[in-house]
Amino acid sequence: MPSKKRVMVAALSLVVVAAVVAVVLVRRQGAEKTTYRFTPIARGDVESVVSATGALSAVSTVQVGTQVSGQIAELHADFNDHVKKGQLIAKLDPTLLKQAVQSAQAGVEKARADVQQTSFLEHQAKTLYDEAAITQTEYETALYNASVSRAGLASAQADLNRAQQNLKYATIYSPVSGVVIERNVDVGQTVAASFSAPQLFLIAEDLSKMQILVSVDESDIGQVHTGQTVRFTVQAYPNRTFTGTVSQVRMQSTTVQNVVNYTAVVSVSNPDGALLPGMTATATFEVAKATNVLTVSNAALRFRPTADMIAALRARLGGSAYDTTRRRAGGDTAQRVRVNGTLRTGGAGAAGAAGAAGAAAGVAARSRGGNGATLWYVDSAGQLAVARVRTGLTDGQVTEISGPAIREGMQIIAGVLTGSTNGAATTSNPFQATQQGGFRRPGGF
Repeated sequence: MPSKKRVMVAALSLVVVAAVVAVVLVRRQGAEKTTYRFTPIARGDVESVVSATGALSAVSTVQVGTQVSGQIAELHADFNDHVKKGQLIAKLDPTLLKQAVQSAQAGVEKARADVQQTSFLEHQAKTLYDEAAITQTEYETALYNASVSRAGLASAQADLNRAQQNLKYATIYSPVSGVVIERNVDVGQTVAASFSAPQLFLIAEDLSKMQILVSVDESDIGQVHTGQTVRFTVQAYPNRTFTGTVSQVRMQSTTVQNVVNYTAVVSVSNPDGALLPGMTATATFEVAKATNVLTVSNAALRFRPTADMIAALRARLGGSAYDTTRRRAGGDTAQRVRVNGTLRTGGAGAAGAAGAAGAAAGVAARSRGGNGATLWYVDSAGQLAVARVRTGLTDGQVTEISGPAIREGMQIIAGVLTGSTNGAATTSNPFQATQQGGFRRPGGF
């Protein structure tokens, strides 16, 4: 019997110890404090921009071709060469062209001899006709033959001029001063100019001044105008930002995969020659700018409070004060929320807190439209508080804000890292809606 009593006492002691440990763990979990991720309110500049891509090109380029066919005999210019106007850059083999000149010269000599012969016969026929020795028909025939021979001489002379000019075309000179950016032929290559002049060289007149042909989406083209400042970068210089100015917005549109785009021409200065034709430029058009304003990270404006945060704020403010604050922030007195497309009304207690949590969301404004948002923060007493702000310009990372309850350096809640919800640790992602409260209306809490 004494041994059985000892066993029962030992078992009872183990049960008591386990119960005490469980109570301690529950109390520790219940006492765990929520940890927040903060972002500060800072003062700075915010720009609203339109981004697009385009290709760099020379403002003016000249395609140098040949008007005659032949084999390339000499090349006097290569890639990247600087050439002057009138400089020799290529020559074709002139053998056939010289033979054509000689043939045309022979034709001229023959035509000139024909003219002399027919002129003599014309003069003789006139004398005989005056003496009535020949008929009028014979006389008219002599006049006709003389006229035909003179026309033949003119035609032969034109053929000779053409052959001589074609021989001159075999020597190719640069029509402008500039830089050779393309060379499309090699020595020994035969070029044919039967239908169109083949391109031998592409010469850019002045690479110190270039342009970007930027393709802008139709939804953004209304914000792009002549004289607008443009910043752009190229992959060759990732740490360098270049500037330009919109010189033209072309009315002609292009459609690619059902997307309508318009071309904006951006004039660029290139004094050091760093920019090269064909480079892809990522351009940023400055639409609007706010300087020396208070800004906050967009993560703080997207933050969604948990049900515990709503309940804590409601308990602190009291029912009537909480409802008044909520109405000012954009909520309604019935705490209505939309869940899966259905409008529902939350009641008191837990349901009311869930309804308030469902209406919580601060959404960044995309323009200086004066839209409202709610910021959550911890005050000097360590208590949760909210501040109603007006939002302005945004650059996608930070947004301009204004309001009487905010100041520079103020720490705003941007996320919930760890906390206690019914004794369980939680993590809040500001980019993902929580399950509590369903749909969240922008600007409420």
